[in-house]
Amino acid sequence: MKNTILSIITLALVSVSCNQKNKETEADTSVATKTTSELYSCPMHPEVTGKKGAECTECGMELTEKVTQMPKTENNDPITTAVKTENTAVTTKTIAESSFTINEIVSSYLKLKNALVKDDSKGAANAGKALYATFNKVNSNTILEKKLKNKYNDIVADAKEHVKHIGDNAGKMDHQREYFALLSKDMNDLIKTFGTDQKLYQAYCPMYNEGKNGYWISETKEIRNPYFGSEMLNCGRIVETVK
Repeated sequence: MKNTILSIITLALVSVSCNQKNKETEADTSVATKTTSELYSCPMHPEVTGKKGAECTECGMELTEKVTQMPKTENNDPITTAVKTENTAVTTKTIAESSFTINEIVSSYLKLKNALVKDDSKGAANAGKALYATFNKVNSNTILEKKLKNKYNDIVADAKEHVKHIGDNAGKMDHQREYFALLSKDMNDLIKTFGTDQKLYQAYCPMYNEGKNGYWISETKEIRNPYFGSEMLNCGRIVETVK
């Protein structure tokens, strides 16, 4: 009888101990989940995330913007992923299989940029016309996600207006460079949204237009300024990698 009572007490103690451990495990898991979900991003580069106060790998600023991760679609087969940060626009990138690419557009843009670097206004005009033709050639119907397709078409509609000014104004270098600055913003948006097969850089000239919009896309880190050409060929700096 005594042995039976001892057995019952032992089982009761084991049961209480197991329940306590399970609660502790659940609590630890809850804390861990909460900790890992609290990501922060860079105010200037929302794609860079990590612990709050960590240093951005692109610009060195602290990660201060809290990130809310968007849930995936069913069957773990999302068409797109999105990360939304507080006070930051949603950054969307396609991960669906698609034949769509902007590589040819980027190549045409770089030829235009290099013509301006050489102070070749006629060459820039020809490159502008070629880029306009490339915009017309690329088929956006191969973009599988509707929002991305609409975004692409909006950017390209704007870019075509700018590149037309460049193509129609051979001999007017200042005019071409003015619209090249506007075109370069469109190109930066396209590259950040759709990516390319080559590593590219965003460069910046603080001397152009009082530093307001002197950006361009370059295939090399070596500064070759398209806004001043031979006058100030090496003026500027690399701001970030945009691939």
